[in-house]
Amino acid sequence: MSSSATSGDTNKRYYELDWLRVILILAVFLHHVFMPFNGDDWHVTNADSSKLLDDLMVYFEQIRLPVLFFIAGAGSYLLLQRSSGLAFLKSKIYRLIVPFFIGMMLIVPPQTYFEHPEQYSSLLDAYRQRVLAFEPNHLWFLEFLIVFMLVAIPIGITLRRTAGSQLLNYFERFAQYRLGLFSLVVIIVAARCWLKANTNSNGHGIDNLALSAFYGLFFLFGMLSISRLTIWHSLALHRRTSAVTLVVCSVLFYVYYLVDFSDYASLETRWTIWWAMCSLVSWSAMLTLVGYASEYCKSSPRWLREANSLIFPFYILHQTVIVTLAFYIVQWQSTITVKSMALLFFSFVICVVTCYVIIRPFNLTRRLFGVKPISSGRN
Repeated sequence: MSSSATSGDTNKRYYELDWLRVILILAVFLHHVFMPFNGDDWHVTNADSSKLLDDLMVYFEQIRLPVLFFIAGAGSYLLLQRSSGLAFLKSKIYRLIVPFFIGMMLIVPPQTYFEHPEQYSSLLDAYRQRVLAFEPNHLWFLEFLIVFMLVAIPIGITLRRTAGSQLLNYFERFAQYRLGLFSLVVIIVAARCWLKANTNSNGHGIDNLALSAFYGLFFLFGMLSISRLTIWHSLALHRRTSAVTLVVCSVLFYVYYLVDFSDYASLETRWTIWWAMCSLVSWSAMLTLVGYASEYCKSSPRWLREANSLIFPFYILHQTVIVTLAFYIVQWQSTITVKSMALLFFSFVICVVTCYVIIRPFNLTRRLFGVKPISSGRN
């Protein structure tokens, strides 16, 4: 088969990436809306908590970010095929690095204030103390993306050379089998479990090698998958098989999560099995979501294109808005249902209105939050 027949179409618009990007960022938003009520020690915590909510959230935690990093990898490969490495780097400085620092300086400090209001005389005082602290907080996701985008440049160059082409040939053969791509989860499980056991795996910084390698492999898989049309089409072709593996892995996940195995294995062994179960869910969910999206998301309506252009600033803003509102809402004398629905409604409205009214119309705010500027020819 000729390379022209197998190479990814860099001029094609992959609408499934737009759909998945918006849906998964909204899923991250929902996750943070319910964090005050699931019993975890979050920035702001409700007096009462829901165990059922916690049991559901721990599952979906395994899905959102791995798939988002896959999407980022696929998008990076496509952009690298249409532009030079230097142009790609300039684009990412504007689209990622500037918003990252703006977010740390202007968006993150209120979270610290509402988490520990007793440590500051006012919100303004918190800004004075924290504006140059450069704490990523929820923006650690951008820190990972910046590093991965830098690594994407040499990877993209390598994939165009002989060694890279040979690797893609092997990858392409794997993709033709029903469980071929799923079998690659062995690499994910082995890398994650070994690094968890042998490196410092605390925190969400890029120096957490277990975390960075885990998400980095999803990012790499996104680049590899979209580099050949046959590989990308195999995701849709084997989507039902992927869905079956997701169901099986999900059952195994919850069996292990709900049953006490402390009498049968050491704590270290149990943690290793836990990370393996989490990885199985992440991988099978990624194959399933991308497969079904590739098959059914064949167009992008106007509202989705608009949402896709503003979903990045929405992400930057959302957690600070949620933490600020939650600080007051958790003090209400009401049920978890009422509080969480109120937090969901008001935080969503504030984020959408801010994106649409303050960020969208002006080139300055668009640049600060990583949105493409309005061209001079646009009315």
